[in-house]
Amino acid sequence: MTFYPNERLGLFIDGANLYSAAKALDFDIDYRRLLEEFRKRGRLIRANYYTALIESEEYSPIRPLIDWLDYNGFKIVTKAAKEYSDDTGRRRIKGDMDVELAVDVMEAAHYLDHIVLFSGDGDFRKVVEAVQRKGCRVSVVSTLKSSPPMAADDLRRQADAFIELAELGKLVGRERRQRDYDDEDDDA
Repeated sequence: MTFYPNERLGLFIDGANLYSAAKALDFDIDYRRLLEEFRKRGRLIRANYYTALIESEEYSPIRPLIDWLDYNGFKIVTKAAKEYSDDTGRRRIKGDMDVELAVDVMEAAHYLDHIVLFSGDGDFRKVVEAVQRKGCRVSVVSTLKSSPPMAADDLRRQADAFIELAELGKLVGRERRQRDYDDEDDDA
């Protein structure tokens, strides 16, 4: 997709979804380079990062990333994740940020020309359609190159453009570090 130098851009990052997609492609996101890349593509007005946090934990592996993003140009949108046990007794965490992200995208359509949604979640198709009716262009960043693909077909078709994360990763990615946890990225 073409980006125009004077268009007002907004990045809306579904943190858990982007982390999973990058992990499936075996790289980490360098958020400093991500900001730099999109500042080259237009007038970056907003960069929002959405994630749920487990507030009962003394230390969260995502906290250093959240702190770094907060001090380096991102607006952080969080809420407390709910912890529960499934039918087999396994500990599960539920922390869906879809409504918060969708509401922010709808509100931003009034002052942005181009929304870049970092998520392959098909639940966002309807909000993409709604902001397009308001005159906003929408690019979706996710991947079809993972197995299974992380981008919902209906979301990809609704978007004005689809940006393959594997290709964008050449500009904003770095080699994955080995971790002893399976949570969102721990630093920028």
